[in-house]
Amino acid sequence: MARRLDSPIGDLLYRLYDRRLAQAVRRGPLPRHVGVILDGNRRFAREHGLSTAADGHRRGAEKIPELLDWCDELGIRYVTLWLLSTENMGRDPDELEALVDIIADSVNGLVERRDRWPGLRITGVGALDSLPDGLRTVLKDAEEQTAGGDGLGVQIAVGYGGRQEIMDALRTHLEEREARGDSLADVIADLDVEHISANLYTAGTPDPDLIIRTSGEIRLSGFLMWQSAHSEFYFCDPYWPDFRHIDFLRALREFQGRSRRYGR
Repeated sequence: MARRLDSPIGDLLYRLYDRRLAQAVRRGPLPRHVGVILDGNRRFAREHGLSTAADGHRRGAEKIPELLDWCDELGIRYVTLWLLSTENMGRDPDELEALVDIIADSVNGLVERRDRWPGLRITGVGALDSLPDGLRTVLKDAEEQTAGGDGLGVQIAVGYGGRQEIMDALRTHLEEREARGDSLADVIADLDVEHISANLYTAGTPDPDLIIRTSGEIRLSGFLMWQSAHSEFYFCDPYWPDFRHIDFLRALREFQGRSRRYGR
């Protein structure tokens, strides 16, 4: 993907194109819920000669408020950010500790600046009991401090895996039915997709209309497996710290050019 020219003329052309694209996007249908796989922080750090992978994660964390600005300006009501997968939990302990601290700092920063997004609501989604105590506490406090907000809803996916989510949802449903005294035969007889949906980590949030993945990888890696049955996908080359407003607008333009049939 061509990068913006590092010159006054290049900057001017970039701003003009960005403005024109933004105007066009505003005239079309916009997603209600956008999911983002924030991928490429480690490769960004390596290719830019940064000292550690943590430096790349920090640069990625700095991009999050910008993305929320872009969504809020367009009236996109829900954003889900995948920051830490269940597979990531097996990384080098030093890198994982640094990443967990960066995520905690990022969430705290959003809460401290929540007036920037009036009505902001933050929720953590994932196997939160598996997280370090400090991060779990930060997420719990963020939920409590932003509860009741009627503006931008931000789901922070940490310790998240799509298979684990579906398994946990089914387990919860079975436990609920057992507590009611229902037999396994009863559960099997009337099992419905809504029983799973009601027990997902994201229960109560609309399914994503658009899922964006950065860094050139063309796969979901288990992100919102159940919820993305009718989502549109957009894969782009920039690493997450390099993701620009114009890249976001291109994703929305692509979304607007598709015909959504919902399986029909």
